[in-house]
Amino acid sequence: MPRRPPGALRAQTRYARGSQSRPFSQIRGLRRNAQAAVRRLEARRFEPGYLSRALGQYEEFLRQPGRWLYVPLPDCPCHDVLGARDEIEAMLPALLPRARCELGRIVAGLDTEFERRTLPDPYAARRPSSVRPDASGRPWWYRRLTGP
Repeated sequence: MPRRPPGALRAQTRYARGSQSRPFSQIRGLRRNAQAAVRRLEARRFEPGYLSRALGQYEEFLRQPGRWLYVPLPDCPCHDVLGARDEIEAMLPALLPRARCELGRIVAGLDTEFERRTLPDPYAARRPSSVRPDASGRPWWYRRLTGP
């Protein structure tokens, strides 16, 4: 029986453990260089898997059935889609330009779907600060109707 090279054995044991050996984000649709930029940024400034968790929450919210979606209330312990979108937005400017552009395309597609399936809140600018602090200065995703 032929002997297997040591590199093949190490690779087999490394990938057999699954996500424990590769905790960093693996984003579908990003090229290898952009994945590496995300991995470096997560290692330096964020925690491993930061972007994939945020994108996962955002995509999970958009996978819900129905024509219209309502953003959960800010004090709701369920999925925090607004917080997930904030985390994505915090990571975008810190990326290298080419990786930012690639990730921006993915996020733009999700944003289009979010904007299409949620309704604008006509009273968002007039909300008291106890419900949503400084609603007029917040990004556009905070100006969508919250759940019934």
